[in-house]
Amino acid sequence: MSGEAQKLFIGGEWVEPDRGHYEVINPATEEVVGLAPEASVEQAHAAAEAASQAFETWSRTTPEQRSAILDRAADLLWKGGDLHVLAAAESGATSQTAMMMHVGTAYARFKRYAKGALEPTEFAINPQVTPATALSKAGVFGALEVRQPVGVVTCITSYNNPLANTAGKIAPALAMGNTCVVKPAPQDPLAVYRMAAALEEAGLPKGVLNIVTGSAPDVGEATVDSPFVDMVSFTGSTFVGQKIAEVAGRGMKRQLMELGGKGACVVFDDADVAAAVAGIGTVWSFYSGQICTAPTRVIVQRGVYQQLVAGLEQYARALKVGNPADEGVVVGPVISAVQRGRVEELIAKGKAEGAHCVVGGDRPDLDKGFFVAPTLFTEATNTMSIAREEFFGPVVTVIPFDDEEEGVKIANDSDYGLISYVFSGDVERAFRVARRIRSGGVSINTVGRNMEAPFGGFKKSGVGRDCGSYALHAYSEIQSLVWQG
Repeated sequence: MSGEAQKLFIGGEWVEPDRGHYEVINPATEEVVGLAPEASVEQAHAAAEAASQAFETWSRTTPEQRSAILDRAADLLWKGGDLHVLAAAESGATSQTAMMMHVGTAYARFKRYAKGALEPTEFAINPQVTPATALSKAGVFGALEVRQPVGVVTCITSYNNPLANTAGKIAPALAMGNTCVVKPAPQDPLAVYRMAAALEEAGLPKGVLNIVTGSAPDVGEATVDSPFVDMVSFTGSTFVGQKIAEVAGRGMKRQLMELGGKGACVVFDDADVAAAVAGIGTVWSFYSGQICTAPTRVIVQRGVYQQLVAGLEQYARALKVGNPADEGVVVGPVISAVQRGRVEELIAKGKAEGAHCVVGGDRPDLDKGFFVAPTLFTEATNTMSIAREEFFGPVVTVIPFDDEEEGVKIANDSDYGLISYVFSGDVERAFRVARRIRSGGVSINTVGRNMEAPFGGFKKSGVGRDCGSYALHAYSEIQSLVWQG
């Protein structure tokens, strides 16, 4: 696998990059996985222009044609040989996670939007009896709501699950008749090119999908500011999202933003503590905490505070950290040395501000890789940096509260509002509290998700909603057709 040089995918052709290649590093071993192409700004603009040229024809294909291509691509992706091995190597995921959550989720999303392409796009509006005006005679006016494709969509994706994240953008976008330019995260883009190859083999016309990569920010910027781009769909940090929104706003481009999170997990004293521990423990065991929906900010009622902390400490100490390719390893690396440094800097802030580090807080004793030990902070307050800033690493912060009002107040005292959680044995209270939490989604007595439910954030956690049919709506414009009957 090491040393393979990937080409760009522009206008249906595999193109040599103007700026050569850069190394993609396995974060567990620090070995070279492959060579990713360094696109130039001109190539990024060419990708957007190719998408624009392909739009007129692709947007007029039938839903059945688009559905068939997405369905075939899903099957080709699932049968993609060592795709999960590549995904695991470049992202640092375990083999099981790479197979089920990277490849498996991408497969499921292509299948979902193969069906989604066939969903209705025209909806009747009740007729209206209108008296004579200076504009028209009196009469009955009919109307129709029509969902139209937006145009060229730039999809800028995250590093924590590149296959699933990319599929979650391009599958509904293509299903609605849009064309796409994809700019994957620079850390692990190689598997995304395999997705392009699957779509090409499935019969996707030239120019409908284009992929450009680069380690410098100017390539991503070029895919946003191109005059050929009509919409930007971004998953990543709030800081970068704000920069993208500034550029997109000047061009009045449509935006779909899934940004940072600092998930509040409110645990009441009547909760199933074991279930809460298992859910919170996914911060450490799932992507090493590199997930925006992680319940990293635990707000627990004092009656079960000690019990919950003891359970979390036991859970964290039992986890095996190391190379995800090794048997029994649960916690792998974070994506890069840079990201490890950010996590360690925030851990240091937590210690300096007076929080108690119960477990972790340091690097595991491993020769290679960008590892952070599963870390648990207690005796924290909501004003501390560790309670306010997103780690994107395997760190949990526990904050006590006395009553329901205080718990809700702490949960809402955040710049973020993506996904939050409530654990309580009182179902009525759990739903009451969930409705008061200012988050795009609240999970009750679980950290699981319904993938048909709308997904997106309040506050600085994003703009817009996707997943299920909501993604089809996100990648469409509403047109009204009106006539006098």
